Amino acid sequence: MSIAEERLLAFAEEKLVTVPFDVYRYDPARGGQPRYQHYELRLAPHTPVLTGLLRIRDEIDPTLALRYSCRSAICGSCAMLVNSKSRLACKTPVGPEVKEHGRIVIDPMRNQPILRDLVVDQQPFWNRYEQMEPHLILDPKRPMPKDGPTRMSPTEVERFKETPRCISCAACYSACPAVEADPEFPGPMALAKLYRFVVDPRDGATQARLQKIQTNGLWLCLRCHLCTEACPKEVRPSERIRDLKELAVEAQGGTEPGSRHAIGFLKNIESAGTLNELKLVRQTSGLGGLVAALPQGVRMWRKKPEITKSPHPIEGIDEVKKIYEALDGKKKGKE
Repeated sequence: MSIAEERLLAFAEEKLVTVPFDVYRYDPARGGQPRYQHYELRLAPHTPVLTGLLRIRDEIDPTLALRYSCRSAICGSCAMLVNSKSRLACKTPVGPEVKEHGRIVIDPMRNQPILRDLVVDQQPFWNRYEQMEPHLILDPKRPMPKDGPTRMSPTEVERFKETPRCISCAACYSACPAVEADPEFPGPMALAKLYRFVVDPRDGATQARLQKIQTNGLWLCLRCHLCTEACPKEVRPSERIRDLKELAVEAQGGTEPGSRHAIGFLKNIESAGTLNELKLVRQTSGLGGLVAALPQGVRMWRKKPEITKSPHPIEGIDEVKKIYEALDGKKKGKE
């Protein structure tokens, strides 16, 4: 018996379980209040959530609206919230969800207006993506060779990291609290795509890209890594955002509070192994920012007077300096 036949037999013998679905329902065109509608199906534990939703639509309630296409985790169309986490419904089996949560709660993706039920308007997501100019911008001083685009070495291609895997499903965008909190934040996918072109040796706009993003949302990332957790293709957007920050600082230094804060934090730890709060405020926001923060500083000083004192180097500061030296050596080796 082949492996495929063995798997089919195992699926056929798998016991069905009762799967409770609570599905978000809302049609703005008809008014009314959003609600959850309860359904129950008998399914094998390996059944994808998407299959369950399609059975609900086809066999129980044809009014349910959802978006899907390939059913193979390739197109990204079926991204939604499954028990409060951004996922692809076609890639999420019902069994583990029911075992952990007792039911399956389905919501539309966050950070995008709801059109109907589980279908959202992805225009904000795509607008921010387009703002990154996700295409090669050729340098007019380096015209394209007559025999076609410049070839890349395997090492150069490896710098893209996992970014070519992205299927633009918006799961990371849905999971991102920075998108929810600040309309200026481009979103994890847009920044991961930007990184892909910043490190492309054929691109002629690397400096312009880094300069633009430094003051246009890069440092608004909260470093929560929820985008990396949500990504179904292991693109690891939070790591690419970190790489972008390093590239921006290397190319341009501290150009605004976010990058100045990162540089000041780094220098504080290197010198004493701990933070000098007053010094960090001045390094981040300048003298004007320090003066503006004085009222808050006075309140903090009353509760903790030692905050105004320069911290003594921690025990083991020599080990901290060795870490910095090792990182500097690694950085020079890359160069």
